[in-house]
Amino acid sequence: MSNTKENSKYKSIGEVAALLNLINKKTGNLSTHTIRFWEKEFKQIKPKIFFGKRRYYDEKDINILKKIKYLLKDKGMTLNGVKKVLNSENSDIDELYNNTIKQKNNIKSKLKKIKNLITVIKEKNG
Repeated sequence: MSNTKENSKYKSIGEVAALLNLINKKTGNLSTHTIRFWEKEFKQIKPKIFFGKRRYYDEKDINILKKIKYLLKDKGMTLNGVKKVLNSENSDIDELYNNTIKQKNNIKSKLKKIKNLITVIKEKNG
């Protein structure tokens, strides 16, 4: 297997920041420093260092980063709270995370139906 193919399963820090939608609200640029900060805080994140000092993240690291973002940003947990969840053996974070994703998709679907109903009502009453 060539070196390029082997490395293609890894994503750069910029690609991961885009995937996680980590955007600096002031500048509108990707917020890669957030990932570097989380890497220092959470020992579970172990990027590979290729080509000098460039960080590359595999699927496992990306999934951990998604969970960290979810717990910190969506659930409003503290860093210590997230560390406890990630360190606990029998954590139900995967189930919680997956259920939240399903709920978000379900809510989007319901909002779309409501929007369509409003359009129909407006047309009838217009």
